[in-house]
Amino acid sequence: MSEQDREREEFQRVARRARAAGAELAPLPRAAKDAALHAIADALVAAAPEIVKANGTDVERARESGTSEYMIDRLSLSADRIAAIAEAVRNVAALPDPVGETVRGSVLPNGLDLRQIRVPLGVVGIIYEGRPNVTVDAAALCLKSGNAAMLRGSSSAYESNTVLVGVMQNALEATDVPRDAVQLVPGTSRESVGHLMRARGLVDVLIPRGGASLINSVVEGSTVPVIETGVGNCSVYVDDAADVGMAVDILVNAKTQRPSVCNAAETFLVHAGIADAFLPRALEALRAKGVTVHGDDRVRSYGEDVVPATEDDWRAEYLSMDIAARVVDSLEDAVAHIRAYGSDHTEAIVTTSQPAARRFVALVDSAAVMVNASTRFTDGEEFGFGAEIGISTQKLHARGPMALPELTSTKYVVTGEGHLRG
Repeated sequence: MSEQDREREEFQRVARRARAAGAELAPLPRAAKDAALHAIADALVAAAPEIVKANGTDVERARESGTSEYMIDRLSLSADRIAAIAEAVRNVAALPDPVGETVRGSVLPNGLDLRQIRVPLGVVGIIYEGRPNVTVDAAALCLKSGNAAMLRGSSSAYESNTVLVGVMQNALEATDVPRDAVQLVPGTSRESVGHLMRARGLVDVLIPRGGASLINSVVEGSTVPVIETGVGNCSVYVDDAADVGMAVDILVNAKTQRPSVCNAAETFLVHAGIADAFLPRALEALRAKGVTVHGDDRVRSYGEDVVPATEDDWRAEYLSMDIAARVVDSLEDAVAHIRAYGSDHTEAIVTTSQPAARRFVALVDSAAVMVNASTRFTDGEEFGFGAEIGISTQKLHARGPMALPELTSTKYVVTGEGHLRG
Protein backbone atom coordinates (compact mmCIF):
# COMPACT_ATOMS: atom_id res chain seq x y z
CA MET A 1 0.00 0.00 0.00
CA SER A 2 1.35 3.42 -0.97
CA GLU A 3 1.87 6.22 1.53
CA GLN A 4 -0.93 8.14 -0.18
CA ASP A 5 -3.32 5.20 0.25
CA ARG A 6 -2.37 4.83 3.91
CA GLU A 7 -2.97 8.53 4.50
CA ARG A 8 -6.37 8.29 2.81
CA GLU A 9 -7.39 5.32 4.95
CA GLU A 10 -6.25 7.05 8.13
CA PHE A 11 -8.25 10.13 7.16
CA GLN A 12 -11.34 8.00 6.58
CA ARG A 13 -10.98 6.42 10.03
CA VAL A 14 -10.60 9.81 11.71
CA ALA A 15 -13.54 11.29 9.80
CA ARG A 16 -15.80 8.37 10.67
CA ARG A 17 -14.91 8.76 14.35
CA ALA A 18 -15.73 12.45 14.13
CA ARG A 19 -19.08 11.72 12.51
CA ALA A 20 -20.01 9.19 15.19
CA ALA A 21 -18.93 11.63 17.91
CA GLY A 22 -20.98 14.40 16.32
CA ALA A 23 -24.09 12.26 16.55
CA GLU A 24 -23.45 11.73 20.29
CA LEU A 25 -22.64 15.39 20.87
CA ALA A 26 -25.66 16.90 19.09
CA PRO A 27 -28.35 16.09 21.71
CA LEU A 28 -26.23 16.96 24.78
CA PRO A 29 -27.58 19.76 27.00
CA ARG A 30 -25.78 23.06 27.46
CA ALA A 31 -24.46 22.06 30.90
CA ALA A 32 -22.57 19.10 29.45
CA LYS A 33 -20.99 21.19 26.71
CA ASP A 34 -20.07 24.01 29.06
CA ALA A 35 -18.47 21.55 31.49
CA ALA A 36 -16.40 20.14 28.64
CA LEU A 37 -15.23 23.61 27.61
CA HIS A 38 -14.17 24.45 31.16
CA ALA A 39 -12.30 21.14 31.33
CA ILE A 40 -10.48 22.06 28.11
CA ALA A 41 -9.58 25.51 29.44
CA ASP A 42 -8.16 24.07 32.66
CA ALA A 43 -6.23 21.40 30.74
CA LEU A 44 -4.65 23.97 28.42
CA VAL A 45 -3.30 25.98 31.33
CA ALA A 46 -1.99 22.83 33.02
CA ALA A 47 -0.30 21.66 29.82
CA ALA A 48 1.27 25.04 28.98
CA PRO A 49 4.90 23.80 29.31
CA GLU A 50 4.23 20.89 26.93
CA ILE A 51 2.45 23.15 24.45
CA VAL A 52 5.21 25.79 24.54
CA LYS A 53 7.85 23.09 23.95
CA ALA A 54 6.03 21.73 20.88
CA ASN A 55 5.47 25.25 19.62
CA GLY A 56 9.19 25.94 19.99
CA THR A 57 9.87 23.19 17.45
CA ASP A 58 7.50 24.85 14.96
CA VAL A 59 9.02 28.28 15.58
CA GLU A 60 12.57 27.02 15.15
CA ARG A 61 11.67 25.32 11.89
CA ALA A 62 9.94 28.48 10.67
CA ARG A 63 13.01 30.59 11.41
CA GLU A 64 15.26 28.13 9.60
CA SER A 65 13.05 28.36 6.54
CA GLY A 66 13.28 32.17 6.47
CA THR A 67 9.77 32.93 7.70
CA SER A 68 9.22 36.62 8.49
CA GLU A 69 9.22 37.71 12.12
CA TYR A 70 5.64 38.95 11.69
CA MET A 71 4.48 35.45 10.72
CA ILE A 72 6.59 33.91 13.49
CA ASP A 73 4.83 36.13 15.99
CA ARG A 74 1.48 34.81 14.76
CA LEU A 75 2.80 31.26 15.12
CA SER A 76 4.34 31.67 18.58
CA LEU A 77 2.73 30.57 21.84
CA SER A 78 3.76 31.51 25.38
CA ALA A 79 2.31 30.70 28.78
CA ASP A 80 0.53 34.08 28.74
CA ARG A 81 -0.92 33.46 25.28
CA ILE A 82 -2.09 30.00 26.30
CA ALA A 83 -3.77 31.50 29.37
CA ALA A 84 -5.54 33.98 27.07
CA ILE A 85 -6.65 31.14 24.77
CA ALA A 86 -8.02 29.26 27.79
CA GLU A 87 -9.91 32.36 28.90
CA ALA A 88 -11.40 32.65 25.42
CA VAL A 89 -12.69 29.07 25.77
CA ARG A 90 -14.33 29.98 29.09
CA ASN A 91 -15.93 32.98 27.39
CA VAL A 92 -17.41 30.67 24.74
CA ALA A 93 -18.86 28.53 27.55
CA ALA A 94 -20.60 31.63 28.91
CA LEU A 95 -22.36 32.37 25.61
CA PRO A 96 -25.99 31.30 25.05
CA ASP A 97 -26.44 27.87 23.46
CA PRO A 98 -28.18 28.23 20.08
CA VAL A 99 -29.10 24.54 19.78
CA GLY A 100 -32.81 23.96 20.29
CA GLU A 101 -33.71 27.63 19.91
CA THR A 102 -37.02 28.16 18.12
CA VAL A 103 -36.46 30.33 15.05
CA ARG A 104 -40.17 30.55 14.31
CA GLY A 105 -43.29 28.63 15.18
CA SER A 106 -47.06 28.66 14.98
CA VAL A 107 -50.18 26.56 15.25
CA LEU A 108 -51.50 25.93 11.76
CA PRO A 109 -55.22 26.29 10.95
CA ASN A 110 -55.55 22.49 11.01
CA GLY A 111 -54.22 22.36 14.57
CA LEU A 112 -50.69 21.12 13.81
CA ASP A 113 -47.99 22.68 15.99
CA LEU A 114 -45.10 23.78 13.74
CA ARG A 115 -41.67 24.79 15.05
CA GLN A 116 -38.41 25.50 13.25
CA ILE A 117 -35.53 24.87 15.66
CA ARG A 118 -31.75 25.24 15.49
CA VAL A 119 -29.71 22.06 15.20
CA PRO A 120 -25.96 21.45 14.78
CA LEU A 121 -24.49 21.30 11.29
CA GLY A 122 -22.81 17.97 12.12
CA VAL A 123 -19.11 17.73 11.27
CA VAL A 124 -17.45 21.07 10.54
CA GLY A 125 -14.09 21.09 8.77
CA ILE A 126 -11.83 24.11 9.36
CA ILE A 127 -8.85 24.76 7.08
CA TYR A 128 -6.65 27.58 8.35
CA GLU A 129 -3.17 29.06 8.19
CA GLY A 130 -0.48 29.87 10.70
CA ARG A 131 -1.97 30.67 14.07
CA PRO A 132 -2.33 27.65 16.40
CA ASN A 133 -4.76 29.55 18.64
CA VAL A 134 -7.35 28.98 15.89
CA THR A 135 -7.11 25.26 16.68
CA VAL A 136 -8.60 25.87 20.11
CA ASP A 137 -10.94 28.71 19.13
CA ALA A 138 -12.51 26.69 16.31
CA ALA A 139 -12.85 23.55 18.42
CA ALA A 140 -14.54 25.48 21.24
CA LEU A 141 -17.06 27.15 18.93
CA CYS A 142 -17.86 23.85 17.24
CA LEU A 143 -18.37 22.03 20.55
CA LYS A 144 -20.57 24.77 21.99
CA SER A 145 -22.80 24.65 18.90
CA GLY A 146 -23.00 20.85 19.06
CA ASN A 147 -20.68 20.13 16.13
CA ALA A 148 -17.72 17.80 15.80
CA ALA A 149 -14.60 19.57 14.50
CA MET A 150 -12.16 18.36 11.84
CA LEU A 151 -9.17 20.70 12.07
CA ARG A 152 -6.55 21.16 9.37
CA GLY A 153 -4.04 23.86 10.29
CA SER A 154 -0.94 24.69 8.32
CA SER A 155 2.02 22.34 8.35
CA SER A 156 4.08 25.14 9.93
CA ALA A 157 2.11 24.67 13.18
CA TYR A 158 1.73 20.88 13.04
CA GLU A 159 3.62 20.10 16.26
CA SER A 160 1.69 22.76 18.17
CA ASN A 161 -1.65 21.67 16.75
CA THR A 162 -0.97 17.99 17.48
CA VAL A 163 -0.32 18.72 21.15
CA LEU A 164 -3.24 21.15 21.44
CA VAL A 165 -5.71 18.64 19.99
CA GLY A 166 -4.29 15.90 22.23
CA VAL A 167 -4.76 18.09 25.31
CA MET A 168 -8.35 18.86 24.33
CA GLN A 169 -9.16 15.22 23.57
CA ASN A 170 -7.73 14.07 26.91
CA ALA A 171 -9.74 16.75 28.72
CA LEU A 172 -12.93 15.48 27.10
CA GLU A 173 -12.34 11.98 28.47
CA ALA A 174 -13.68 13.04 31.86
CA THR A 175 -16.79 14.73 30.39
CA ASP A 176 -19.97 13.71 28.59
CA VAL A 177 -18.63 15.07 25.29
CA PRO A 178 -16.97 12.29 23.27
CA ARG A 179 -13.20 12.52 22.83
CA ASP A 180 -13.50 12.13 19.07
CA ALA A 181 -15.58 15.30 18.74
CA VAL A 182 -12.27 17.16 18.19
CA GLN A 183 -10.04 15.73 15.47
CA LEU A 184 -6.86 16.82 13.74
CA VAL A 185 -6.69 15.89 10.07
CA PRO A 186 -3.76 13.48 9.82
CA GLY A 187 -0.74 14.34 7.69
CA THR A 188 0.95 17.51 6.55
CA SER A 189 0.85 17.05 2.77
CA ARG A 190 -1.37 18.98 0.39
CA GLU A 191 -3.19 15.73 -0.27
CA SER A 192 -4.36 15.64 3.35
CA VAL A 193 -6.20 18.90 2.64
CA GLY A 194 -7.67 17.26 -0.45
CA HIS A 195 -9.04 14.37 1.61
CA LEU A 196 -10.94 16.86 3.77
CA MET A 197 -12.19 18.81 0.75
CA ARG A 198 -13.54 15.61 -0.86
CA ALA A 199 -15.08 14.09 2.28
CA ARG A 200 -18.67 14.65 1.20
CA GLY A 201 -20.91 12.45 3.32
CA LEU A 202 -18.49 12.52 6.25
CA VAL A 203 -17.98 16.28 6.60
CA ASP A 204 -21.02 18.56 6.38
CA VAL A 205 -19.38 21.94 5.74
CA LEU A 206 -15.90 23.42 5.26
CA ILE A 207 -14.82 26.83 6.52
CA PRO A 208 -11.47 28.07 5.15
CA ARG A 209 -9.72 30.81 7.14
CA GLY A 210 -6.79 32.55 5.52
CA GLY A 211 -5.70 34.43 2.44
CA ALA A 212 -7.33 34.61 -0.96
CA SER A 213 -5.29 31.74 -2.44
CA LEU A 214 -6.31 29.34 0.33
CA ILE A 215 -9.98 30.30 0.15
CA ASN A 216 -10.09 30.12 -3.65
CA SER A 217 -8.43 26.70 -3.75
CA VAL A 218 -10.93 25.32 -1.23
CA VAL A 219 -13.95 26.86 -3.00
CA GLU A 220 -12.85 25.62 -6.40
CA GLY A 221 -11.66 22.15 -5.36
CA SER A 222 -14.10 21.05 -2.67
CA THR A 223 -17.04 18.69 -3.05
CA VAL A 224 -18.06 19.52 0.53
CA PRO A 225 -20.19 22.71 0.86
CA VAL A 226 -17.97 25.71 1.68
CA ILE A 227 -18.61 28.91 3.60
CA GLU A 228 -16.17 31.55 2.32
CA THR A 229 -14.64 33.78 4.97
CA GLY A 230 -12.18 36.52 5.49
CA VAL A 231 -10.78 38.15 2.35
CA GLY A 232 -11.21 41.85 2.96
CA ASN A 233 -10.61 44.58 0.38
CA CYS A 234 -12.57 47.09 2.46
CA SER A 235 -13.19 50.68 1.34
CA VAL A 236 -13.88 54.02 2.99
CA TYR A 237 -15.80 56.51 0.84
CA VAL A 238 -15.54 60.19 1.86
CA ASP A 239 -18.64 61.94 0.55
CA ASP A 240 -18.68 65.60 -0.46
CA ALA A 241 -20.90 66.24 2.58
CA ALA A 242 -18.45 64.64 5.03
CA ASP A 243 -17.10 66.24 8.18
CA VAL A 244 -13.42 66.42 7.25
CA GLY A 245 -12.07 65.86 10.76
CA MET A 246 -14.32 62.86 11.30
CA ALA A 247 -13.39 61.45 7.90
CA VAL A 248 -9.65 61.69 8.62
CA ASP A 249 -10.07 60.01 12.01
CA ILE A 250 -12.18 57.17 10.59
CA LEU A 251 -9.80 56.57 7.70
CA VAL A 252 -6.71 56.47 9.91
CA ASN A 253 -8.38 54.13 12.38
CA ALA A 254 -9.70 51.84 9.65
CA LYS A 255 -6.24 51.53 8.10
CA THR A 256 -3.81 51.62 11.02
CA GLN A 257 -5.54 50.37 14.18
CA ARG A 258 -4.67 46.81 13.12
CA PRO A 259 -3.64 46.65 9.46
CA SER A 260 -3.12 42.88 9.24
CA VAL A 261 -6.78 41.88 9.64
CA CYS A 262 -9.56 41.40 7.11
CA ASN A 263 -11.66 44.38 8.28
CA ALA A 264 -8.86 46.92 7.87
CA ALA A 265 -9.41 49.46 5.09
CA GLU A 266 -7.38 48.83 1.93
CA THR A 267 -8.88 51.57 -0.28
CA PHE A 268 -10.29 55.03 0.22
CA LEU A 269 -12.38 56.94 -2.29
CA VAL A 270 -12.80 60.72 -2.10
CA HIS A 271 -15.52 62.80 -3.73
CA ALA A 272 -13.96 65.45 -5.96
CA GLY A 273 -16.04 68.12 -4.22
CA ILE A 274 -14.20 67.63 -0.92
CA ALA A 275 -10.77 66.57 -2.20
CA ASP A 276 -9.15 69.99 -1.64
CA ALA A 277 -10.24 70.09 1.99
CA PHE A 278 -9.76 66.41 2.80
CA LEU A 279 -6.76 65.02 0.93
CA PRO A 280 -3.99 67.27 2.32
CA ARG A 281 -5.06 66.46 5.90
CA ALA A 282 -5.63 62.77 5.18
CA LEU A 283 -2.28 62.27 3.43
CA GLU A 284 -0.47 64.05 6.25
CA ALA A 285 -2.20 61.90 8.88
CA LEU A 286 -1.48 58.67 7.00
CA ARG A 287 2.12 59.74 6.42
CA ALA A 288 2.54 60.34 10.15
CA LYS A 289 1.43 56.74 10.79
CA GLY A 290 3.85 55.34 8.21
CA VAL A 291 1.23 54.44 5.60
CA THR A 292 2.19 54.33 1.92
CA VAL A 293 -0.60 55.65 -0.31
CA HIS A 294 -1.00 54.20 -3.81
CA GLY A 295 -3.05 56.84 -5.61
CA ASP A 296 -4.47 57.77 -9.00
CA ASP A 297 -3.25 60.90 -10.78
CA ARG A 298 -5.66 63.19 -8.94
CA VAL A 299 -4.62 61.90 -5.53
CA ARG A 300 -0.94 62.15 -6.52
CA SER A 301 -1.39 65.86 -7.26
CA TYR A 302 -1.85 66.37 -3.49
CA GLY A 303 1.30 64.56 -2.35
CA GLU A 304 4.70 63.98 -3.93
CA ASP A 305 5.21 60.79 -1.93
CA VAL A 306 2.02 59.13 -3.23
CA VAL A 307 2.94 56.02 -5.24
CA PRO A 308 1.26 55.60 -8.65
CA ALA A 309 -1.60 53.11 -8.30
CA THR A 310 -1.82 50.14 -10.66
CA GLU A 311 -4.81 47.97 -11.54
CA ASP A 312 -3.57 45.42 -9.00
CA ASP A 313 -3.67 48.03 -6.22
CA TRP A 314 -7.44 48.44 -6.55
CA ARG A 315 -7.89 44.72 -5.84
CA ALA A 316 -5.15 44.39 -3.20
CA GLU A 317 -5.71 43.10 0.29
CA TYR A 318 -2.45 44.58 1.53
CA LEU A 319 -2.66 43.54 5.19
CA SER A 320 0.13 46.07 5.66
CA MET A 321 0.68 49.82 6.02
CA ASP A 322 -0.39 50.45 2.43
CA ILE A 323 -3.64 51.81 1.04
CA ALA A 324 -5.02 52.57 -2.43
CA ALA A 325 -6.74 55.93 -3.08
CA ARG A 326 -8.88 57.39 -5.84
CA VAL A 327 -10.80 60.61 -6.42
CA VAL A 328 -14.34 59.99 -7.73
CA ASP A 329 -16.88 62.40 -9.19
CA SER A 330 -19.97 61.04 -7.46
CA LEU A 331 -21.31 58.56 -4.92
CA GLU A 332 -22.35 56.39 -7.85
CA ASP A 333 -18.76 56.34 -9.12
CA ALA A 334 -17.59 55.23 -5.67
CA VAL A 335 -20.14 52.41 -5.67
CA ALA A 336 -19.08 51.39 -9.18
CA HIS A 337 -15.46 51.15 -8.01
CA ILE A 338 -16.48 49.03 -5.01
CA ARG A 339 -18.54 46.72 -7.21
CA ALA A 340 -15.66 46.30 -9.64
CA TYR A 341 -12.85 45.73 -7.16
CA GLY A 342 -14.25 45.02 -3.68
CA SER A 343 -14.50 41.68 -1.89
CA ASP A 344 -18.04 42.14 -0.44
CA HIS A 345 -16.67 42.36 3.10
CA THR A 346 -17.12 45.86 4.60
CA GLU A 347 -17.49 49.35 3.12
CA ALA A 348 -17.89 52.66 4.95
CA ILE A 349 -19.31 56.04 4.01
CA VAL A 350 -18.46 59.24 5.87
CA THR A 351 -21.14 61.88 5.32
CA THR A 352 -23.45 64.33 7.08
CA SER A 353 -26.09 63.74 4.40
CA GLN A 354 -28.76 61.23 5.36
CA PRO A 355 -29.93 60.82 1.72
CA ALA A 356 -26.35 60.03 0.69
CA ALA A 357 -25.97 57.55 3.53
CA ARG A 358 -29.25 55.82 2.65
CA ARG A 359 -28.31 55.62 -1.03
CA PHE A 360 -24.87 54.20 -0.28
CA VAL A 361 -26.35 51.57 2.04
CA ALA A 362 -28.93 50.63 -0.61
CA LEU A 363 -26.43 50.38 -3.47
CA VAL A 364 -23.48 48.67 -1.77
CA ASP A 365 -23.89 44.89 -1.62
CA SER A 366 -21.36 43.90 1.05
CA ALA A 367 -21.71 41.85 4.21
CA ALA A 368 -21.44 45.02 6.33
CA VAL A 369 -21.89 48.70 5.54
CA MET A 370 -20.71 51.35 8.00
CA VAL A 371 -22.11 54.88 8.15
CA ASN A 372 -19.72 57.30 9.87
CA ALA A 373 -17.84 54.44 11.56
CA SER A 374 -14.60 52.54 10.99
CA THR A 375 -14.57 49.31 9.00
CA ARG A 376 -12.78 47.76 12.00
CA PHE A 377 -16.14 47.27 13.75
CA THR A 378 -17.07 44.30 11.55
CA ASP A 379 -16.33 41.71 14.21
CA GLY A 380 -18.39 39.23 16.21
CA GLU A 381 -17.22 40.58 19.55
CA GLU A 382 -17.83 44.20 18.53
CA PHE A 383 -21.33 43.32 17.28
CA GLY A 384 -22.10 41.71 20.63
CA PHE A 385 -22.26 38.16 19.23
CA GLY A 386 -19.30 36.82 21.23
CA ALA A 387 -16.56 34.81 19.56
CA GLU A 388 -16.72 34.21 15.81
CA ILE A 389 -15.49 31.45 13.52
CA GLY A 390 -14.86 33.97 10.75
CA ILE A 391 -16.56 36.61 8.61
CA SER A 392 -18.54 35.24 5.69
CA THR A 393 -18.44 37.28 2.47
CA GLN A 394 -20.94 35.10 0.64
CA LYS A 395 -24.73 34.95 0.90
CA LEU A 396 -25.35 31.27 1.76
CA HIS A 397 -25.54 29.90 4.39
CA ALA A 398 -24.36 32.83 6.51
CA ARG A 399 -23.16 36.38 5.90
CA GLY A 400 -21.00 38.66 8.03
CA PRO A 401 -19.54 37.66 11.41
CA MET A 402 -20.27 33.98 12.02
CA ALA A 403 -20.99 33.33 15.68
CA LEU A 404 -22.63 30.31 17.32
CA PRO A 405 -26.06 30.60 15.61
CA GLU A 406 -24.32 30.56 12.21
CA LEU A 407 -22.77 27.20 13.12
CA THR A 408 -26.24 25.66 13.19
CA SER A 409 -28.83 24.65 10.64
CA THR A 410 -32.53 24.16 11.34
CA LYS A 411 -35.13 21.43 11.23
CA TYR A 412 -38.90 21.49 11.47
CA VAL A 413 -40.70 19.72 14.30
CA VAL A 414 -44.39 19.14 13.61
CA THR A 415 -46.64 17.86 16.42
CA GLY A 416 -50.17 16.64 15.84
CA GLU A 417 -52.91 14.63 17.47
CA GLY A 418 -53.44 11.88 14.95
CA HIS A 419 -53.63 14.36 12.07
CA LEU A 420 -54.15 12.84 8.60
CA ARG A 421 -53.86 14.72 5.34
CA GLY A 422 -57.00 14.51 3.26
